[in-house]
Parts: sequence; C-alpha cells; structure tokens
Amino acid sequence: MLIRDLEPRDVAAANALTNHFIANTTIHWGYTTASDDDFREYWLKGRKTHPWLIAEIDGRFAGYTKASPWRDRDAYRFTAETTVYVALDMNRRGIGRALMLALLDRLRDMNFHQAIAGIALPNDPSIALHESLGFEKVGIFPEVGRKFDQWWGVGFWQRKL
Repeated sequence: MLIRDLEPRDVAAANALTNHFIANTTIHWGYTTASDDDFREYWLKGRKTHPWLIAEIDGRFAGYTKASPWRDRDAYRFTAETTVYVALDMNRRGIGRALMLALLDRLRDMNFHQAIAGIALPNDPSIALHESLGFEKVGIFPEVGRKFDQWWGVGFWQRKL
C-alpha cells in the first residue's frame, strides 16, 4: 500500500467515493453530490492549511483521508477535524487505519495539538477504528441532523497529538 498526498489525478476517484457516501449513506451529511470541479476547488482551498492523503494498492485508488479546520476562530487553529473514506471494495484491509495513522503523523508534524472525529451514529466500524487509534469519546449530540427523512445523531471523538 502506498500513501501519498492527494494530487489532481485523484480528484475524480475521491469525489466519486464521497458522492457515494452523500447519495447513499448517513456517513456524510451532505444532500447534494459535487462535480469534480467543485471537489477540486474544495481540495485546493483545504490543502493550503491541512493535509489530504490517498491510499493506493497496486496503483489503484483505495481511499482517502483529510483534515480540515475544527472551528473558524483563531484559537482553534491547532485542532483539526479528520475524515476518512475507504473504497467500497477495499474494506477490512487496514486501509482506513493506515490512512489515519499517516494523517495523524502529518498533523503532528505540522504542530497541530488535537484531532477531532465527528462520527454519524450509528457507525460501529468507524468508532472501533478511531478508538483503536487512541481517540476517546467526548460527547454525543442526538438527533442533530436529518437525512433520508430520519433524525440522526453525531458523536465526537478526540485524540491529543
């Protein structure tokens, strides 16, 4: 497995994966899928301050992870929110774990102090992944998002870098 920075050639695959989670799951709380151009713009803006990484297996896109600002105010600048998506046919191969470990290392090298993961609930696999990486549950907000005509909660897990 190769983990590297996301590059322009990865935009279509990363966007297609994200769009799947938007359209078909409660893992991503967006309602509207993005064009590759929209995704590219979002990535170009985000990568200026936060890392975006992908995993490849035998030259094939296997998933990606990214960090983004936790909150907008200046005092939060040393805390990052993390996201990880694994290609649908690549689950249970350690890709999510490898991506997250690489992301956490990169964030530490960039002098971030805390990593936060927001997990749409229920999502036992994501909770297990994050807890295995040292994230601790810090709170749950029940019924704060509505998707597919149902209310969903979100939990937050935190890890000191």
